[in-house]
Amino acid sequence: MKTPLPRRHFLRQAACAGMGAAPLINTLLNLRLAGSVAAAAPGVNDYRALVCLFLPGGIDSFNLLVPRGDDEHAEYKAVRKDLALAKDVLLPITPTVDPGLTLGLHPGVAGLQALFEEGKASFVANVGTLVERVTAKSQVWDESKRLPLGLFSHSDQIEQWQTSMPNTRSSRGWAGRAADMLRSLNTSNLVSMNISLAGTNYWQSGQDTIEYTVGAGGAVKLDGYDPADVDQWSLAPLRTRAVDEQLALNYDHLFTQAFQKSKIGAMEAYTLFNEATNVTLPESVVWPDSDFSRSMQRIAKSIAGHATMGHKRQTFFIQYGGWDHHDEVLRSMSGQLTGMSAVVTAFYRTLEVLGFGEKVTLFTASDFGRTLTSNGAGSDHAWGGNQLVVGGALAGRRVFGQYPELFEDNALDVGRGRLIPTTSVDEYFAELALWLGVPKSSLSMVLPNIGTFYDTTSGGNPLGFLP
Repeated sequence: MKTPLPRRHFLRQAACAGMGAAPLINTLLNLRLAGSVAAAAPGVNDYRALVCLFLPGGIDSFNLLVPRGDDEHAEYKAVRKDLALAKDVLLPITPTVDPGLTLGLHPGVAGLQALFEEGKASFVANVGTLVERVTAKSQVWDESKRLPLGLFSHSDQIEQWQTSMPNTRSSRGWAGRAADMLRSLNTSNLVSMNISLAGTNYWQSGQDTIEYTVGAGGAVKLDGYDPADVDQWSLAPLRTRAVDEQLALNYDHLFTQAFQKSKIGAMEAYTLFNEATNVTLPESVVWPDSDFSRSMQRIAKSIAGHATMGHKRQTFFIQYGGWDHHDEVLRSMSGQLTGMSAVVTAFYRTLEVLGFGEKVTLFTASDFGRTLTSNGAGSDHAWGGNQLVVGGALAGRRVFGQYPELFEDNALDVGRGRLIPTTSVDEYFAELALWLGVPKSSLSMVLPNIGTFYDTTSGGNPLGFLP
């Protein structure tokens, strides 16, 4: 009879085996991915960045991109009633490809109108989370089609917009999965290529990559640690020396030593990030005075300092919140859209001066669209909505996707003007991921549901707004 292996001994052996096998498997996987990326990624030696401007709360985007033709506006006005914008206040746009109807923009977004007319901005119409194509409201009502989890729920839809996994819970986002694949293109990852101005988020969280969280003023330093402070009457020199002495220690315990290395790495990343982003932005561009503006300026500085950080690929996550307008839609959106338009315009103008206009693509995302019908003075949670894309590389001055009919109880209306999306978030995000450098052959590793909506062996891109 064999001698039983003591439980503690067994656990120790199992742990060591796991620690030995997991890194090996991950290393082999990453080497394969790195090879495929190096072979297939566009402009491997070039710099590219994505900026996700998340609009939490669910923007009423059919009051951002609005029908302006006589018949279409009458239809829009009939369903929106007290939420409708007057036709004569809409800012006209002239798409280079006929979207099938005349459209205009909210009167507060003159900067976005100018970018659109210059070919530096486009819209993607009626985007939303989908598990599979849904083409009629009857398919929702009779449950013949699978629907996203927690449809119309803020928390569920925020998660799904950031993970692109509408039928399962996940803490990994598609930008995190893309970064796991693309980080090998960078010469250094001391500072993560995924930089957040809005704290922890799903979108940038991967298996091996997490976001590097900073504020409008830069990376946050360790409280009381300041090697430059030599004032004998200050406690900072004592604290700084104590921290340095503690960081110089070596430990026999592997986990303690790993934690020690992570602290040292965090201190080094703080120094590197703040040095790299110590950039003076062009004085020729006037930025609005707001917290959102200051955060976007930090992104611009991070882009300008990407080479110092060793980055050839970056993603940025920023939020501009307060869009859950269950009342006072017209008044509330007026101020918010004006602020958003001014900051996004200043951001792009700054990139142009710095020479990064074609290297950076900004795109919006939000929980969901909102009901076309009014609840009295506001709108409620809905489904499909319109999104904005800005950048010098895109096919600008276009409206991509299918702008839906807006009359109440139409074929896509599942109730109160909650419109079934005609473009999935997977198609929208695939366009962005491919441009960042994810190979088509590996796209399903970043967007697991993409095969439902797009043939990755096809010649063209899902929507065509990026090359």
